[in-house]
Amino acid sequence: MNPTVRVAAMRPEHAERVVEIYQLGIDTGHATFETSAPTWAEFDSSRLPEHRFVALDQTGYVVGWTAAVPVSDRCAYAGVVEHSVYVDPDARGRGVGLLLLQALLTSTDAAGIWTVQSGVFPENTASLALHHRAGFRTVGTRERLGRHHGTWRDVVLIERRSPAVS
Repeated sequence: MNPTVRVAAMRPEHAERVVEIYQLGIDTGHATFETSAPTWAEFDSSRLPEHRFVALDQTGYVVGWTAAVPVSDRCAYAGVVEHSVYVDPDARGRGVGLLLLQALLTSTDAAGIWTVQSGVFPENTASLALHHRAGFRTVGTRERLGRHHGTWRDVVLIERRSPAVS
């Protein structure tokens, strides 16, 4: 772990860097089906406020973020969220992603959320390895789930069940 990085609640003053890091991830072509980052207003209105965090370096500069959205408004899925985690390319490989996931999982466990899930392109091996280190398991692969830049893409479904919620 990187002792010079700390995790904090995501706040409006982090907006510019959060959106910038999101776009950097999008630009890799292996992070999401999205082709451009949302505006801060769109991001802010769709993510659960109590389950979004930033990683800050020793100067307070945002080097990563994580956030969650509900998967459905149906009451049967009240304890299921889908998450994202993005780390600035210059901060990758230093434990930032794991710190962010640990903060997210601590908050979701405390809130009674029993499943945190996501979909990851199989080419994003670093993300898959990170999630497995954080306690996620692979559920399966959805083949040819969608087109991305004209190419069919598979998506690996991952989830983490809370040990705190029975």
